[in-house]
Amino acid sequence: MATCPPYPTYPSGPPPIADGRPRHAHWWHRRGVRYGALAALLALSGLVILALVRRQTGTEGFLVGLGLAVLPVPLLTAAFRWLDRVDPGPWRNMIFAFAWGACAAALIAIVANSFATKWIATATADPAGADTLGATVIAPVVEESAKAAAVLLIFLFRRRDFTGIVDGVVIAGTTATGFAFTENILYLGTAFGTDRMTGGQGIASVTAATFFVRVIMSPFAHPLFTVCTGLGFGIAALAGERRRRGRLLLPPAGLLLAMGMHAFWNGSSTFGRYGFFAVYGGFMVPAFGLLTWLVVWTRQRELRAIREELPAYAAAGWLTPAEPFALGSMRARRLAREYAGRHLGKAAARTVAQYEAYATSLAFLRRRGRLGRVGAGFGERERELLHEMWRRREVAQPALDHAARMTAPPVRVVPPPWPTYGLYGYGTYGYGYGQAPQQQPLHGQPPYGQPSYGQPPYGPAGPAGPVAPYPAGSAGYGPHQPYRAQP
Repeated sequence: MATCPPYPTYPSGPPPIADGRPRHAHWWHRRGVRYGALAALLALSGLVILALVRRQTGTEGFLVGLGLAVLPVPLLTAAFRWLDRVDPGPWRNMIFAFAWGACAAALIAIVANSFATKWIATATADPAGADTLGATVIAPVVEESAKAAAVLLIFLFRRRDFTGIVDGVVIAGTTATGFAFTENILYLGTAFGTDRMTGGQGIASVTAATFFVRVIMSPFAHPLFTVCTGLGFGIAALAGERRRRGRLLLPPAGLLLAMGMHAFWNGSSTFGRYGFFAVYGGFMVPAFGLLTWLVVWTRQRELRAIREELPAYAAAGWLTPAEPFALGSMRARRLAREYAGRHLGKAAARTVAQYEAYATSLAFLRRRGRLGRVGAGFGERERELLHEMWRRREVAQPALDHAARMTAPPVRVVPPPWPTYGLYGYGTYGYGYGQAPQQQPLHGQPPYGQPSYGQPPYGPAGPAGPVAPYPAGSAGYGPHQPYRAQP
């Protein structure tokens, strides 16, 4: 294999800011210690919450509740992962968020809500009023604060993975999904025990009614509330380190909004006979639709930012001209992974996926730098991302170029009204992605100077060196050929 060519020049950007803070100066800063402490905390919380729920529902009720409560979890998790596909965060963040919601946050909520409700009932001698006050005031404050703790921890300690609104929505929604999972086990298991004592069966049973309300009608309720907290943290992440007032005020504002929505939803049963359905149809469903539109719009905005920011690196020689378009299209990115996997195996597909992730992070980093929202270490982070991309360019760039050709809209090239002589002879041009299919290039060169695979992708002005050894002609210049390893 040829040696790696020298790097192109770096594009202009904000100068790196020296960070004088000592690294790993304390034992707590060791990754293994922090991860071990969090894992132990979550495991202990999980054992305690398991014992509490099982004691309240019984073993049979716990198993029934577990089987029913798990049904919406894959759908909600897949939805949040889909939102995060443009710049996917590590799986460990989502696993931590779900575990925190299902174990730590649920334990805090059960203990605090029970204690507060009993204290209010004793102080006021009004158990019914205590239950209403606990559901509409105490529970929203306690539960949303407990869930917000997971978002805060990732925002503080995994700051590199928390860069915008979508990250806040995904982390908050995953945390709430875990919390709702445990809460649904408790409610459904308790309903099953009630049916066993009263003899309720079929659609008239308490279990069926609870399942319909919590799993069918409103599986998005807890994620909807906590996403407001995630929006506050996400906007604070976009504000940058120079806007400290916004960074400090936005997360509490999002948390207060989440508490208010939660309290309004819990209090809907006190608004009369049809109060629940009025709140559900007039508030919950429109709010869910509005937030869904917001996060999808933000996702499209992220793709547009990739197409706008990466051409600067293409001009500097780090990317091919087609890559900004391909990286800004989810369909093109998928085609690039499939193309690499089909010709070079699953490892190549993973390499392309990693290249796409690093390029996306680079585009977002440059956008924050252009808007003046970066802090210490901009230059170091930019060089780190470019280095990781450069290590994977031989596999990723040909696949992305191929995907760009497959997904770019056809362009009609109008021929001149006179005969065309010279390099390509007579004839008219057809449709295609920057190529004239009916004409043959001279001396084995592709039309319009486009590089064939296995050749330097930039020409004399760009960095030299081979790219990935993909099959000859598989990029659209001829029929597919069996793959042959390059020396």
